[in-house]
Amino acid sequence: MAMQQVLIKPLILTLLCISLILQPSHSQQLSTSFYHKSCPRFEQIIQDTTTNKQIASPTTAGAALRLFFHDCLVEGCDASVLISSTPFNKAERDADINLSLPGDGFDVVVRAKTALELACPGVVSCADILAVATRNLVTMMGGPFYNVKLGRRDGLVSRASRAQNILPKPTMSMNRIIRLFKSIGFSVQEMVALTGAHTIGFSHCSEISSDIYNYNNSSRFDPSYNPRYAMGLRNACADYRKNPSLSVFNDIMTPRDFDNSYYKNLPKGLGVLRSDRALVMDRRTRPFVELYARDQKAFFEAFGRAIEKLSLYGVKTGRNGEIRRRCDSFN
Repeated sequence: MAMQQVLIKPLILTLLCISLILQPSHSQQLSTSFYHKSCPRFEQIIQDTTTNKQIASPTTAGAALRLFFHDCLVEGCDASVLISSTPFNKAERDADINLSLPGDGFDVVVRAKTALELACPGVVSCADILAVATRNLVTMMGGPFYNVKLGRRDGLVSRASRAQNILPKPTMSMNRIIRLFKSIGFSVQEMVALTGAHTIGFSHCSEISSDIYNYNNSSRFDPSYNPRYAMGLRNACADYRKNPSLSVFNDIMTPRDFDNSYYKNLPKGLGVLRSDRALVMDRRTRPFVELYARDQKAFFEAFGRAIEKLSLYGVKTGRNGEIRRRCDSFN
């Protein structure tokens, strides 16, 4: 009997380990056909919503893309950034770093959710809506099409403190930014490809004010800027204190096209954010900037792979999440 117990315990432990190994990850439970039966018009409804919104508000694509990044990097791609704060909880969207997130990104998700709730109530998650809306808008702007697996559930946690500590800031050193992306499983090349999202959208003047006004005793602006560009930014942002929402395009050349101009601009000192300009000055990131500047196809392929990987980061399925009735509040 004692010998049997000695043999059984290791056997149980082995079977348990095997079951854990064979158990599918959350990302493996997702599928591009997830809503084919439960909400057949899912794709068409989101396509119609994103198209109409982008036509009405051309800044929507950049807004949604930034919102998607800020969502996925904190708690995973679970729509936690969409939650509104309550007297008992300061949510992600109210973290200082998220206060500049454009309203068009939130609005396109709300519009799609409203339409989907009429067509198939309680079926489609806000997290899936944001992921697909972002992909559709990137494609509309001329960017690459990439697959978005579906079946995410909406997260049950949203805390401003988490966002403030995790999201990359334009003033961070390249060492810190690389470490941040490495901590969630992304290589330097993937990070540089994802940063190419700055080919559309805009940055608020408040984010660059310290680089373009009274930079130091010897220069009025950061010398890594092209001087004429810096003067243009100074003029464009002159009233930023009176108007905190004042902003400038990330890509001065083709601001409404998803292309590789962002990378072409960087060696010329035409990067808006300090972290943009740092990409071309760091030996680890510069080769990828140069590659994507001369080969748009290489950029599109790398961006497609990297954002598809990002879209699976930290996803919730089953009991780990819910299907929200409203995207801005937990059920």
